[in-house]
Amino acid sequence: MARRLERLTLDNLDDLPLGCRSCVFWELDPVRRQRAQDAGAGCEEKEAWVSQVLLEWGSCGRVAYVDGDPAGYVLFAPPSYLPGAHAFPTAPVSEDAVLLATAMVYPEYAGAGLGRVLMQTVVKDLVKRGGIRALEAFGDTHAPGRTERDATYGDHVLPADYLLRVGFKTHRQHPRYPRMRIELKTALTWRDEVESALEKLMGVVRPARHPAPEPSHRVVRQSRRSGDASA
Repeated sequence: MARRLERLTLDNLDDLPLGCRSCVFWELDPVRRQRAQDAGAGCEEKEAWVSQVLLEWGSCGRVAYVDGDPAGYVLFAPPSYLPGAHAFPTAPVSEDAVLLATAMVYPEYAGAGLGRVLMQTVVKDLVKRGGIRALEAFGDTHAPGRTERDATYGDHVLPADYLLRVGFKTHRQHPRYPRMRIELKTALTWRDEVESALEKLMGVVRPARHPAPEPSHRVVRQSRRSGDASA
């Protein structure tokens, strides 16, 4: 399978599922969100939000493709652009962090490692920007079963187990919605250690190159005795 990741832009926003393109849970405060829902203007508000963040802050997401087909995406931004986060019991997001609003791998591509690849790509992007120490997210400890649906947050919160698997740690405890955090410096160190280990492993399994045998001195001496000047 050929995999690639692209920055989220207005051109590929339509590659997100319709429910995600029209959802403004994170992007708008509750009052504006309800107005958008009542007017059926979720998609327009989402497009306007992406446009604003791109102009003022830069890339705020990634879209993953497998063999040319959309396979998943991730959305992130400074917390000031995501007022929907303010209502969480473990808010606010730390001042030195960017908020991971949502991430999704489409069911048909689950288990292929795309979720971790998306997180690693976000970390690399934030490190290049500079001045950002961490990536934070709100986790749902009841997911993925969600036997107790929360009418306030619905299915908009990432499973806490998923966040733990991709490197996050609990930063502020809560029985249902802990705030999770991954330090960018730690994430980079982990990545470097993994890459170094892989290089060592490749060195172990790579066939050894045997040095070519040196010319026989006995043959040279015999050639000299026979008067061969080319020896």
